[in-house]
Amino acid sequence: QVQLAESGGGLVQAGGSLSLSCAASGSIFSINAMGWYRQAPGKQRELVATITSAGSTNYRDSVKGRFTISRDNAKNTVYLQMNSLKPEDTAVYYCNTNLRTSWRSNWGVYWGQGTQVTVSS
Repeated sequence: QVQLAESGGGLVQAGGSLSLSCAASGSIFSINAMGWYRQAPGKQRELVATITSAGSTNYRDSVKGRFTISRDNAKNTVYLQMNSLKPEDTAVYYCNTNLRTSWRSNWGVYWGQGTQVTVSS
């Protein structure tokens, strides 16, 4: 099976920084896009950032200029560097990958377990 292990969440003051990582392991043949989503209490899960296998990135408007998504293809790992954090960034952050487990398998979507990010005012 495939697993995504997240780490790096925590509690920081407004204006501070955190760095998240997510490593995929298991039967992985090829990984396409990777990304980060977040979900705050009482709200829908929302896209934060995505990165293609070639390194092309996209961000939701509210995090542009503050967050940076990156990846290490050799390690099957995606990162999210978060700077200038705001209280509204408080949420559980989930990593996401689109991958194949073999050359004959279909593409599938996999999710991490989530890591809590809390930003105090």
